[in-house]
Amino acid sequence: MTTQINSIAYSLLVMIMLTAYGCATKPSHKVASNPEELTGALSTAQPGDTIIMANGEWKDADLLVEGTGTKDSMIVVMAEEAGKVILTGNSTLRVAGEYLVVSGLYFRDGHTLTSEVISFKKDKNTLANYCRITQCTIEDYSNPERHESDYWVGMYGKNNRFDHNALVGKGNKGVTMAVRLNNKESQDNHHLIDHNYFGPRPNLGSNGGETLRIGTSHYSLTSSNTKVVNNYFDRCNGEHEIISNKSGGNLFKGNTFYECVGTLTFRHGNDNIAESNAFYGNRMPNTGGIRVINKRQKVFNNYGYGLTGHWFRGALVVMNGVPNSPINRYHQVDGAEIFNNTFVDCDYVQLCAGSDEERSAVPINSVIRDNVFWNTEKQDVFTVYDDISGIEFTNNYISPTIKNIIDRGFSPIKGELKKDGNIYRLDGGKGAGLMADFEAVSKDKAGPSWYLKPGKKEAFDYGQEKVVKEGADLYDEIAHSKAGDILVLEPGDYLLTKVIELDHPISIVSSGGATIKFEKSNLFAIENGGSLKLKGITIDGAEAPDYAGNAVIRTSRYSMNKNYQLWIEDCEFKDLDVNHSFHVLDVYKNTFADSIMIKDSNFTDVSGSILALDKENEDRGIYNAEYVVLENSTFNNIGQPIMKLYRGGSDESTFGPILTIADCDFEKVGFGPKNDSNKAMVLHGVQKANIENTTFSDTKELNIFHTVGEPVTVIESVVIDDRSLLQISDNTATIHNLKEAK
Repeated sequence: MTTQINSIAYSLLVMIMLTAYGCATKPSHKVASNPEELTGALSTAQPGDTIIMANGEWKDADLLVEGTGTKDSMIVVMAEEAGKVILTGNSTLRVAGEYLVVSGLYFRDGHTLTSEVISFKKDKNTLANYCRITQCTIEDYSNPERHESDYWVGMYGKNNRFDHNALVGKGNKGVTMAVRLNNKESQDNHHLIDHNYFGPRPNLGSNGGETLRIGTSHYSLTSSNTKVVNNYFDRCNGEHEIISNKSGGNLFKGNTFYECVGTLTFRHGNDNIAESNAFYGNRMPNTGGIRVINKRQKVFNNYGYGLTGHWFRGALVVMNGVPNSPINRYHQVDGAEIFNNTFVDCDYVQLCAGSDEERSAVPINSVIRDNVFWNTEKQDVFTVYDDISGIEFTNNYISPTIKNIIDRGFSPIKGELKKDGNIYRLDGGKGAGLMADFEAVSKDKAGPSWYLKPGKKEAFDYGQEKVVKEGADLYDEIAHSKAGDILVLEPGDYLLTKVIELDHPISIVSSGGATIKFEKSNLFAIENGGSLKLKGITIDGAEAPDYAGNAVIRTSRYSMNKNYQLWIEDCEFKDLDVNHSFHVLDVYKNTFADSIMIKDSNFTDVSGSILALDKENEDRGIYNAEYVVLENSTFNNIGQPIMKLYRGGSDESTFGPILTIADCDFEKVGFGPKNDSNKAMVLHGVQKANIENTTFSDTKELNIFHTVGEPVTVIESVVIDDRSLLQISDNTATIHNLKEAK
């Protein structure tokens, strides 16, 4: 990532910062060019001293900033120029002592070998107190093993501050930032986490992808008293808990959540406050707001816009609890106060969510008052799963289209909401909706002053277009391409004698009929960082070797900490039958697709599966793909299941897989000699499945097995030989207009 450095502005900023701590007039300044010199300078540092880290790459640097300053004369360790002290390889930073400041460091091009990149402690007995880390960035500093867990920042001790930093692109398991309460010296800590930029975090496809966690279930009845103020959360999509609050007495105020998939979750702990936060979903899938659990939580003066999340991921979710709950389950909502919030064009408000045989303790002693719920498109915004008599509803306003859930406490809004900057307010609502002092942080006010925040990037086709003539070395053309490039193949045949390894997104397209054949067991290997779009291409397997387990496309054999996308449009796949298990896509463990789309394409004579997405089969809530779409395509003579899409286990922290099959025809599927499942399609644990306007002719069974969560399966206008071929594990699926062909 390029940086924008303004040395004069940075120096002025640091001078202001030092003056604020009373240490700008101290005479001692030392320069360190390597970790050894830094250690030496710190060994003699006195309150008020400033140590300058020289610009350049500091590789595999295990930095320990330890010392004792004072409130009025802090010890400062700062980059010569912010963003130009680059920590690479296996570099880490530990801060221990009192009244220390670290500023301007940039972690990239590596990962930690320990449990944390930045730690507010030296070891379990030597912590940081009254220390500050500011103007630093950690970017794409992920362990290459996707499910190897670590933190990027661990806060320990008391009265520390983490501000104006950027944490961007964590791709492996583990919380991006954690406040730890694992000893008395770190409890009731009064930390301040403010004005940070929490940048895009990709979907992990399992539990363990939180962006911020405060406490753990073990210490959840302990007070942390941490303030999380004016931070910007940008597309933080690791799992459905963007912030996982697991302690008491915390304040979340003035934060902005932009197109984040998930919620601010009061998972454990009591007496927490969510005040004046903004949640901009902008109609992006699964974007959520605030989830309420436990005792005496306050949720007020928050704003939600265009939030689409369902069930635990709604705009506002009030949970059911477990009677006499163990500390790590769901404690009953008791004494919640939810008031003066405004939700505009948000799809779901969930009350008593999670109600089941175990979670039977309904909310009590709670109030929902003076809120505004506005949606002009959707009537069933409110979902009530259990008894809501323990919630008092007073002076809430709803748009006329929304169905009321109770005969008191709600009034229809007369007129329209009024735009006020980037929010809507209710005019004349008698005290309902946002308060006059509502203010959430803007993107430009969060993060380091020197860091250029990432913008939105298209999945494909943002690079250069290049025409490839028939007879050209396609392998070489792809090897010399760059991210986002489009290779336009002229009509003709292209024979590949090597596996094409993709480590960046690329599009291969043709409008005149290009055919690719290949002599290896794979044509494409999507490696870490790679994605593939095929359009207008014919893939012919006639020249492939007679190896069991061939695949046109496979993922890396090694763990991938970057998600990939595969789009196939207007293509033909044929003659993939030289052996008994020739797949179109086969994946390996620890790889994850954000989206797989097949559209307007034809598949004929495939001895294996079209999509073999079943390698995470250890029932730990991990799976191989989030969105899978098959649209307006035909599949004929497919030997094994069209699709094997698997998500096992009982974890509820993820959204997918999410499957759509529309306007497709499947004929003669599942009759291959190595189809041990004896199925034409296997969907296990898919959270949302929509199959419509599709025909299954001469196929084996279609198996749909529901597991955890609230799975939604809709089957509409489907033709099948025999209804008995549709095997669903329970009776929760919605089936309309199912026709039998025989």
